[in-house]
Amino acid sequence: MFQTQHLKLETEQESKMAILKHGSNLGLLFLLALSVGSLPFLAESAVKKYKFDIQVKNVSRLCNAKPIVTVNGMFPGPTIYVREGDRVLIDVTNHAQYNISIHWHGLKQQRNGWADGPAYITQCPISTGNSYTYDITITGQRGTLWWHAHILWLRATVYGAFVIMPKLGTPFPFPQPYLEANIVLGEWWNSDVETLVNQANKLGLPPQASDAHTINGKPGPLFPCSDKHTYALEVESGKTYLLRIINAALNDELFFAIAGHSLTVVEIDAVYTKPFTTTAILIAPGQTTNVLVKADQAPGRYFMAARPFMDAPIPVDNKTVTAILQYKGIPTTILPSLPTLPLPNDTNFALSYNKKLRSLNTPLFPANVPIKIDRHLFYTIGLGANPCASCLNGTQLTASLNNITFVMPKTGLLQAHYFNIPGVFTPDFPDRPAVPFNYTGVPLTANLRTSLGTRLSKVAFNSTVELVLQDTNMLTVESHPFHLHGYNFFVVGTGIGNFDPIRDPLKYNLIDPPERNTVGIPTGGWAAIRFRADNPGVWFMHCHLELHTMWGLKMAFVVENGKSAEESILPPPPDLPPC
Repeated sequence: MFQTQHLKLETEQESKMAILKHGSNLGLLFLLALSVGSLPFLAESAVKKYKFDIQVKNVSRLCNAKPIVTVNGMFPGPTIYVREGDRVLIDVTNHAQYNISIHWHGLKQQRNGWADGPAYITQCPISTGNSYTYDITITGQRGTLWWHAHILWLRATVYGAFVIMPKLGTPFPFPQPYLEANIVLGEWWNSDVETLVNQANKLGLPPQASDAHTINGKPGPLFPCSDKHTYALEVESGKTYLLRIINAALNDELFFAIAGHSLTVVEIDAVYTKPFTTTAILIAPGQTTNVLVKADQAPGRYFMAARPFMDAPIPVDNKTVTAILQYKGIPTTILPSLPTLPLPNDTNFALSYNKKLRSLNTPLFPANVPIKIDRHLFYTIGLGANPCASCLNGTQLTASLNNITFVMPKTGLLQAHYFNIPGVFTPDFPDRPAVPFNYTGVPLTANLRTSLGTRLSKVAFNSTVELVLQDTNMLTVESHPFHLHGYNFFVVGTGIGNFDPIRDPLKYNLIDPPERNTVGIPTGGWAAIRFRADNPGVWFMHCHLELHTMWGLKMAFVVENGKSAEESILPPPPDLPPC
């Protein structure tokens, strides 16, 4: 009735499964590398090769069939398995009608923004019929990341996991799991997503919310026509499993839980954490969380479930997606039990959960938090409305940082910076808003116009930066997951209300703050992040709610070269897509 899956090894032979279960740890890791099915892969080499064919395929969900953009005809796309220190070459060929680019979310891409992927930021997109090879070296990172399309709303179906195994002989800093599995959370629309978005933009309004959430592309049996579209993970009593959880949803933060089982958080955004146990996790779009789950309950069938967290008056797809944790030998006729998820507006759970996240901070995995800060930045996050003669009500909803709505260029910003092409951007993004106000007071519904521009912030190489991201009550407060390309950062402080530059820094955690690449800004609150600007290039920073990114809630940093060639941007590859 339900499809059962170990480690995404649906197509692997039983002999491989036997080695996986009973063989050495090295055998486990080797077979993990082989588990990508038919993809070309050099498991014995430090160079791993993948072929991504962007192609349209008809897919059926919720009693509806529609063409979607996929990688290799798979939804979700293939998992990339590499090891820390590897070089990976991903040859992307575009057979679809849309221009495409792929972002390798959370990979630092040291000096190599050409492989980062956001369209018109570090490259122009790959046009129909053309190819581009992303050449990535994995340096100083291990854990769960992911990849996704970074143009239009194509990441609704173009996404997959990116798993970095530790170097050979390097164990996890937590108990070795028996097996592991990817849990990729997504969204599904019955209609064509790009058509919905285009129609909404003509009206100046948001497109409709998704029709379902998915786990590994499947909505689960609480949805119509979905018994066969249910992910199931078979487990053995007494064994411990590592779940690599990714939120690939476009617009929803999600709670996730497993009925009857506790989750031990051991990693976020490919950084090990101090382990803690919880009944549920909160994960924002763009974030990853690794948890250990022990199969220590009465053998049976238990629902894994996810639904949105939204503590602001914003409409969301509030339905519950489910998958099944299935104990070995239990008949599929047994009805699973549902977990008790936090209420959709449970702010207290969200704040409490995020406070528990701390870096491991050991000699092997230190938390190198910048203490002396060279540059203090303060960015306000706001919604707005600009005149639009063709839109409903004559206005177009927008979003902004420091009241600036980002305008996407027609030339890649990294090319413009590297080749000194004039007229593409200005390096004058303000360090703070032009007019301070009571950011989180009563809702502001007047003077909602924003300024438009392709304005970037220039940062000196190796300087230390503190950025406070402040939510505002322009139209409404809302939680915003912010992602910085090219870097991890430390979340040294968060709070509700307006940031106090005198009192709030006294409460910063500068010892073991969580290190990540995507931070959730609390609804009507703020978050302070710190990073060292030691990666030269042009690096995008944006809200990972696709709606807000489309509306202009984004900007980019130009990190200047250092003094030597080793501190400077690498030259562009010869096959970089032209603009």
